[in-house]
Amino acid sequence: MQVNIHEAKTHLSRLLERVAAGEEIIIGKAGKPVAVLKPYKPPDKKLRAPGALRGKIKIKRGFYKADKEIEKLFYGELD
Repeated sequence: MQVNIHEAKTHLSRLLERVAAGEEIIIGKAGKPVAVLKPYKPPDKKLRAPGALRGKIKIKRGFYKADKEIEKLFYGELD
């Protein structure tokens, strides 16, 4: 079903009842679709488990040491 903006504002409660029943409603402006009213679906909640990547990631020794040239640029020590 497609309705114009004025119709959507005037009949929002009725349109939301239809959406709650599973229908998708397109809202148009000058006959062109601009938005869709559709039923809300909560996102899948996959919680991250602490330590789930333990043993799967290797950090090389000294990874935190920046290149001396980069350090100079970062700290404003230009030659």
